[in-house]
Amino acid sequence: MRFPLGATLALCTLPLMAADRLVDRSFATRSEVHASHGMAATSQPLATQIALDILKAGGSAVDAAIAANAALGLMEPTGNGIGGDLFAIVWDPKTRKLHGYNGSGRSPRALTLAWFQQQGLTEIPSWGPLPVTVPGAVDGWSALHRRFGRLGMKALLAPTIRYAREGHPVAPIIAHYWERAVPRLRQYPGFVEQFTIAGRAPRSGEIWKNPNLADTLEAIADGGRDAFYEGTIAERIDTYFREHGGFLRKEDLAAHRGEWVQPVSTNYRGVDVWELPPNGQGIAALQILNLLEGYDLAKYGFGSIEHLHLFIEAKKLAFEDRARFYADPAYMQASVAELISKPYADKRRALIDRDRAAQTVEAGHPALQQGDTIYLTTADRDGMMVSLIQSNFRGMGSGMAPPGLGFIFQDRGEQFVLKAGHPNSYAPGKRPFHTIIPAFITRNGEPWISFGLMGGAMQPQGHAQIVINLVDFGMGLQEAGDAPRIHHDGSTDPAGQALPMNDGGVVNLETGFPYETIRALMRKGHRIEYADGPYGGYQAIRRDPQSGVYTGASESRKDGQAAGY
Repeated sequence: MRFPLGATLALCTLPLMAADRLVDRSFATRSEVHASHGMAATSQPLATQIALDILKAGGSAVDAAIAANAALGLMEPTGNGIGGDLFAIVWDPKTRKLHGYNGSGRSPRALTLAWFQQQGLTEIPSWGPLPVTVPGAVDGWSALHRRFGRLGMKALLAPTIRYAREGHPVAPIIAHYWERAVPRLRQYPGFVEQFTIAGRAPRSGEIWKNPNLADTLEAIADGGRDAFYEGTIAERIDTYFREHGGFLRKEDLAAHRGEWVQPVSTNYRGVDVWELPPNGQGIAALQILNLLEGYDLAKYGFGSIEHLHLFIEAKKLAFEDRARFYADPAYMQASVAELISKPYADKRRALIDRDRAAQTVEAGHPALQQGDTIYLTTADRDGMMVSLIQSNFRGMGSGMAPPGLGFIFQDRGEQFVLKAGHPNSYAPGKRPFHTIIPAFITRNGEPWISFGLMGGAMQPQGHAQIVINLVDFGMGLQEAGDAPRIHHDGSTDPAGQALPMNDGGVVNLETGFPYETIRALMRKGHRIEYADGPYGGYQAIRRDPQSGVYTGASESRKDGQAAGY
């Protein structure tokens, strides 16, 4: 049947009414999931089931998170793997505290800024051997497991090892991104042999096996983290990069250690939103929320011109600070406490014009000190909750896949700046600026929501939008993630790869915002372009403080699943 144009436009507005949905939530694509004993939400249903099996076997939420992360490295190599880094926030019911873990690796010590300059490079390449940094995921597993694990590492890695040998059917969205990655990465040694089927990406529903990864995981299960960072595996990695123009050495691997860090927070209308401090970008979400706390968003309503305009303008201000100040904390000059303080937000908020979009903004003047990704969350019957994010950075990473090991190295080093004097300037043995960020919300000192949202620079924008949807607009856990998202691009990138914003940047809006709002944004000077998303990949678990019941939600834009028992 053919519809006239007017009828088509009317149909496009139906999601805003959604009167036919039994859950009575305007944007929810599915029901929330409830369970009493445990919950897992990941971007791949088989990984979610592995996490539940670990919980049922007596494992902790950390055990379940490690097992699911290992599975995702096999099943969703388009976003993560043991060649990448890891960050986590853990709510420990025994100490009644949040514990943060920074599992990011450092740059090769044999590579210098002077070398890049001698080669005439002004940016670090996106792929190949030069953006490779030490992968921190396996060490992160070990550190988390030592403090909070119950089951042995062999039990946690066994399901993935079995799937790697016997095979599993590839999920649709993962197959889509895999197909996009192959033409770009096929030139790099070891990639085609280990991550294609006869030179092509596996198709949706096709069985995928990775026996090389199974061998590597078995070595880790038997020998712990040292089996990866020292010994035979480290020797093979060293040889591989020497042969192919890279600088990563076995000494870099042996020297790696992640670290426990104190999460930082801001209070937003009565709830405490927690992020990890730099070298990640999590505090950008806190800066956005601090700026927006000065406006009554609930009164304006979701999708209103005030909601979107104020959010975009707050994002611009926070991201200019992100570009100027965020870096390895050993090199940061700006104070994190100052950047996320309410008085600093009050000063910056004065720059927001409620009638016009800013065409250019500058970083603030805080007090100075001297001197493609997966997200998953798990919860167990004792009240432990884990917010974990892990990534190879650009989709499948650098493309560098050492023969016989079954994984690809991250290209996180691309985020360094090749300019002396910048806090994020390249230096040997330094951690680059990081995009991946886990999040957590507490309320009245009690754990409330463990959540995250993947997707590069979208992550702090998405974190802030999730909190606003929950707190200001009263959305449920699933609906808060399914609601259409705002994406702004155009602020300076921390790696110096984008020019300072001088034209207001670009606003991408997912389907579902009123056309009247879009027209009003354009009248205020915002440049609206087609949304080429989806933007982000969200998972979340909420805990009821009275009953202890968990509620799970999973991103409708991914292949994922939230499930409990």
